[in-house]
Amino acid sequence: MRNILIIGAGRSATSLIRYLLDKSEKEDLFITIGDISIQSAQKFTTGHPNARGILLDVFNDVQRKQAVESSDLVISMLPARYHIEVARDCIEFGKHMVTASYISKEMQALNPKAESKGLVFMNEIGLDPGVDHMSAMQVIDRIRAKGGKMLLFESFCGGLIAPESDNNLWNYKFTWNPRNVVLAGQGGAAEFIQEGKYKYIPYHRLFRRTEFINIEGYGKFEVYANRNSLQYQSIYGLDNILTLYRGTIRRVGFSRAWHMFVQLGMTDDSYTIPDSESMSYREFVNLFLPYSPTDTVELKLRHALKMDQDDLMWEKLEELDLFTKNKKLGIKDATPAMGLQKILEDKWTLAPQDKDMIVMYHKFGYQLDGKKYQIDSHMTLIGEDQTHTAMAKTVGLPVAIAALKILNEEITTPGVQLPIAKEVYEPILRELEENGVIFHEKEVNYLGYNPDNLH
Repeated sequence: MRNILIIGAGRSATSLIRYLLDKSEKEDLFITIGDISIQSAQKFTTGHPNARGILLDVFNDVQRKQAVESSDLVISMLPARYHIEVARDCIEFGKHMVTASYISKEMQALNPKAESKGLVFMNEIGLDPGVDHMSAMQVIDRIRAKGGKMLLFESFCGGLIAPESDNNLWNYKFTWNPRNVVLAGQGGAAEFIQEGKYKYIPYHRLFRRTEFINIEGYGKFEVYANRNSLQYQSIYGLDNILTLYRGTIRRVGFSRAWHMFVQLGMTDDSYTIPDSESMSYREFVNLFLPYSPTDTVELKLRHALKMDQDDLMWEKLEELDLFTKNKKLGIKDATPAMGLQKILEDKWTLAPQDKDMIVMYHKFGYQLDGKKYQIDSHMTLIGEDQTHTAMAKTVGLPVAIAALKILNEEITTPGVQLPIAKEVYEPILRELEENGVIFHEKEVNYLGYNPDNLH
């Protein structure tokens, strides 16, 4: 049998594991799931003849190396910073590797060794990065094949709550790592190109510079810019493109409300708060407001945010129980961001019956024979339940499909890579479509940004 080792059995691994277990008999696979929690590792494998769950601490060198050595291919679903130790073991023992994470400098440095050993190290093969790469390159390659010149590429993605489970004023719940949501956009300005001009949005303005998109059947959404648009110029070969913009999708109104937390300083992760463990939510809010011997926390907050009495934002804050004395943070040495995350997790965690939704949207503008054209493409997917989420499906399925194609020698190009080659994206997108991950394309008038050529 061919042995696949999956390291990490968290929420993003459910669809990945289910896919490989379903294929195990036909494809002659044995699946070993290793996790720091033996219960998490074994909950998927109980009673399955072709699978087992083991205790695997990635920091235990002996345990990790032994598990890697006895496999044919390793899938790491660990947090991105932990992949590198696993990758070095894969080089040492000559094993293929798949991850859904961005390629780090350390991972890239392993490329010569992976190539010389004929090993495929496939990265960035989840949802974003992953499905975005593949679905974008498929259309870009098609445009180029008929002689078109790319003028505009915009790409947006969001993990959201499905309409039938959308029951709070923020139109949002956590479908992914809450910490990443709280810290989104920090660490530098968002950089992109519009109509040939470089544009920058600093973090303190990020959530007030949004754009709107409409998705058939689902209505209006807003988009705020990602930090890293420009790196896609070289990845996708878009060096002379006029507009290149990537962003995150939310329901309309979310960004304006989130901007309140940014203004107050609640998303800061750079310092710790004394006695945070016993602090009430109300006391936490008061940390960011000026002292007053007479004014209430509510009044000070309204004043700080210049908020009118009838402002809809107020109800969003009240819905989070921000002003209650009865709930405690319960976190020792919390940063403001950690405190905010705790408050939001109280309200935004998926309930057992909740379903999530993935939305991805691309715009491709190009010139052909002197005329300008535009293709808009979108994909929406609703999850099954709290366990088999749309997020887990769109992250895990591409990982699983790629892993099997590497084992079956359908993907053979060695080295540290991402899925932008036709030999990789064509078959994977085809199989994703069979599993309900479908992109709908339509041709629209090319708008660009600037018909009057004013910048």
